[in-house]
Amino acid sequence: MTEKLFYKDSHLSEFEATVLSCEAVEDHYEIELDRTAFFPEGGGQYSDRGVLGTVVVYDVQEREDRIFHMTKEPIDQGTVLCGRIDWDERFMKMQQHTGEHIVSGIVHERFGYNNVGFHLGTEDCTMDFNGEITVEQLRQLELEINQAVWKNLPVITLYPTKEQLPQMEYRSKIEIQGQVRIIEIPGYDRCACCAPHVDRTGEIGVVKLTNVQRYKGGVRVTMLCGVRALADYNMKEKQVKEVSRLLCAKENEIAEAVEHLTEEQNNLKYEIVDREKKMIRYKAETIPSGKEPVCVFTDEFAGESMRLLMNELLEEGHILCAVFYGNEGDGYRFVMGSPSIDMRALGKEFHAQFHGRGGGKPEMIQGSVQGSEEEMTRWILEKVGNVS
Repeated sequence: MTEKLFYKDSHLSEFEATVLSCEAVEDHYEIELDRTAFFPEGGGQYSDRGVLGTVVVYDVQEREDRIFHMTKEPIDQGTVLCGRIDWDERFMKMQQHTGEHIVSGIVHERFGYNNVGFHLGTEDCTMDFNGEITVEQLRQLELEINQAVWKNLPVITLYPTKEQLPQMEYRSKIEIQGQVRIIEIPGYDRCACCAPHVDRTGEIGVVKLTNVQRYKGGVRVTMLCGVRALADYNMKEKQVKEVSRLLCAKENEIAEAVEHLTEEQNNLKYEIVDREKKMIRYKAETIPSGKEPVCVFTDEFAGESMRLLMNELLEEGHILCAVFYGNEGDGYRFVMGSPSIDMRALGKEFHAQFHGRGGGKPEMIQGSVQGSEEEMTRWILEKVGNVS
């Protein structure tokens, strides 16, 4: 059985070990050592990474009390080597995991909720609780959590005996067989856990709860601790400064500036829509009214404006109106409607004739076609003449 150095010293980043075995498995090798500081995947946390000698370790897994280091290169059995874990990544994960214990302990004490799901991902950490937590409550929790961090409390590892265990109160999501390892943060949490942790809570630095959302009858809380919280702050500070520069506003006034900008934008949108409607009415007035079908090709009106122009012309009494936007080279977008002709049936023939696609309702269809203005106009006039 591999000696688990990560339990003896969670801050150990280098160690010496002997290769017990190296097996080729599909596209990689699985290396077993007599001792290791590499923590394998488990407890909602992905594994450590690093090197064995000069060989990169990209994953570590534990199966039946055996720890396997995944590499792309083999190492001979019996080789004595120096192993080095990616310390920056390990320390970051310890910050997140110990922070999660404090959060879960306080939530359990305050609301009686259990942590029913934990995932320490490559970008953030999420915790699932079986009860509701509001945004306001989250902010209150955040202050209490950070006060626990700032107390710089010891993080204690306990290995209770079978006789002691039933007398202890501790959190655990699963039934554990064999020796139970408990992480205790005095006054805040006591929980069964297999992962390495910081020695004292002060090493976490700061805990930031960035989001809470409903999830499977409870809530999912997203958290950043320590170096991740600092990186998030730096990124957001950079964005705030850039927005401040673009808006020519002080950093603490950008929300007000954005609100003012949004109001101006909305007013401009209303003004543009109003002018667009007036232009559509003017365009409709230039087309003689009557019952005959009409085809309009325009480079002025696209999207919703095409439909509005069609409706204006149909209200003038035309049996059918088709509005096209585009050109012969790139193709046309179109909308076509009639108060009395089944547009879906006509549209199938139209698409077949002009390599089109689209759909709609009996009274209106829309889509795209390829063809010339003359050919499509002639086809529609002849076809609708036959239908009517």
